[in-house]
Amino acid sequence: MTFQFDAYVTAALFQKDGTAAFALGDGAVRFESGERVEAHDGAILCACLHPSGAGLLTGGDDGRVVWSRPSGAQEIASLPGRWIDAIDASPDSKLIAFAAGKELHVRDSADPAFSRTFVHEKSVAAVVFEPKGRRIAAATYGGAWLWYAKIAEQKPYMLKWAGSHVGLAFSPDGKFLMSSMQENALHGWRVADDKNLRMGGYPVKVKSLAFVAKGQLLITSGANGLVAWPFAGSTGPMGKQAAEVGFDESAMVVRVDGMPGGQWVCAGLDDGRVWACDLAGQKIIPLKAEKGAEITALAMSKDGLRVAWGDEDGAAGVTSV
Repeated sequence: MTFQFDAYVTAALFQKDGTAAFALGDGAVRFESGERVEAHDGAILCACLHPSGAGLLTGGDDGRVVWSRPSGAQEIASLPGRWIDAIDASPDSKLIAFAAGKELHVRDSADPAFSRTFVHEKSVAAVVFEPKGRRIAAATYGGAWLWYAKIAEQKPYMLKWAGSHVGLAFSPDGKFLMSSMQENALHGWRVADDKNLRMGGYPVKVKSLAFVAKGQLLITSGANGLVAWPFAGSTGPMGKQAAEVGFDESAMVVRVDGMPGGQWVCAGLDDGRVWACDLAGQKIIPLKAEKGAEITALAMSKDGLRVAWGDEDGAAGVTSV
């Protein structure tokens, strides 16, 4: 199944019911089932699943956070004149976190009156909830700040590393926080003791990262193949080497995703191709063989049976693995 949306595809995500939804640069959310929801007056800058698993939460350059379902759109928050640069939500705590400039905002999907705002020294580029949804990590210049989501007055726990941090992923056990940087590097911390994990060697910037195989592996973009770091044991990847899967000297992997509980992964390339692979056997399965615009959005369903993708020219698709 393929689509032509005629707008940059900001995100592709699978809902709880297994169907795909796409957030677009023209402010619309499009559903695999055909519905179009006009969510924003302007571009969608970020998106995640709603805590319920039904519909998408999106942040736009119109300063709004919107919940879109096939039945329509509902405004969650509005910050006129601001850009909503990053968003995440927790199915466990039902909380929603989003960034606007130096501010991290928290809302409760179960309590419309709840609101928290945490201020940083520099702009926030990414936000992610820890697995249980009680704390939020915010990526900013100089490292990541950790906040308890519901406590109004507090000092953040700071994980420091020089440079600009732009993407985040928590390991499923909450022990490691990984950050992609503005430079061609991946950094991480063992949260309990601030132990730094320096993971370099990338030829280009890491735009995408995800934990798979029950947290045993971290997969990333940023190379000619999908990069997989071993995370088994209390020391994570320390002293271990990464594997590179699907190496192709003619293209770079720019998007990755995979099964949280399994070893199926997928990769989107800068030449428009998409492939999937079972890391146990490492056989590459082409899902989109024709070349085109760079892949900008990629998701694998939790059961590993379907992949959704979108590119910078608005082409998108949902494919069985």
